[in-house]
Amino acid sequence: MMILFVGVRLAKITDILADRTGLGEAVAGTVLLGASTSISGTVTSTAAAASGNADLAVSNALGGIAAQTFFLALADIVHRRANLEHAAASPANLTQSTVLIVLLAVPLLAAELPEVTVLSVSPFSILLPVIYLFGVRLSSRDRDAPMWHPEKTSATRTELPDEASQDHSMFRLVVAFLVLVSAIAFAGYVIAHSGAVIAEETGLGQSVVGALFTSTATSLPELVTTIAPVRRGALQLAVGGIIGGNMFDVLFLTVSDIAYRDGSILHAVDTKSTIWALIGIVMTGVLLLGLIRRERHGFANIGFESALLMVIYAGAVAAMFWL
Repeated sequence: MMILFVGVRLAKITDILADRTGLGEAVAGTVLLGASTSISGTVTSTAAAASGNADLAVSNALGGIAAQTFFLALADIVHRRANLEHAAASPANLTQSTVLIVLLAVPLLAAELPEVTVLSVSPFSILLPVIYLFGVRLSSRDRDAPMWHPEKTSATRTELPDEASQDHSMFRLVVAFLVLVSAIAFAGYVIAHSGAVIAEETGLGQSVVGALFTSTATSLPELVTTIAPVRRGALQLAVGGIIGGNMFDVLFLTVSDIAYRDGSILHAVDTKSTIWALIGIVMTGVLLLGLIRRERHGFANIGFESALLMVIYAGAVAAMFWL
């Protein structure tokens, strides 16, 4: 319940900060909303890795990416006017989706190569934040000076600053933002210990518990901060928050590798954990097609990509239990 309550407040504050700072909804969704709502997942994966639970740490990170992409399909259902990916057209979101695919491919590549570590940390883990920062910089440039513009239609939601945002104290906004992030971090710490106990007591294994239980629990802020902005009309913030959160979630692997002291965590997990990176790539690819194609009205006003995302995620969950 704490995560749900905090998520609603974070969405509202981030929307205001997007106007006050001039970042815009798509970039604010990536940097502020995406990173802050991922704090609980970061703490969960880090605590699990420090305790030697490598599969729980990695599957929590990668499983959360699939769950959060699935949340966009749910948000598309909420936005009744038109397909969400059509209405939230943004060059920055296209850039971020492409960078996310690259980020997800890195741990897969690392797992197939011989294990090399520096102070028990894989060089590929250090490469991930470099790619992330480069991607954020690219998406910011695409917002400020785009080289192309999406076709405007009556269903396209144009991002306009809310003049009422200027009435809020910047100091109070920042303090409230940090307090809410701290609350989410504490929830992540509790979830990490609960996940380890559940995996041991039920016999389901760390991969299943991490990918389906702890990742979903720590992803609840993303669900709330996706639905809430859609209802407020901040569509680019909603889409950018999910994609940006997914980009940040890959960085769980970096902090988890540092916390894991028995070598590279990317080489310590089984395929049931790393397979979620492949699922994330497929789901992000489908989302990217939807953002490019911009189908205006699909079945029940949701696009083909939303329908496919729901099918892929449901199939992945079923396959995980089967494995």
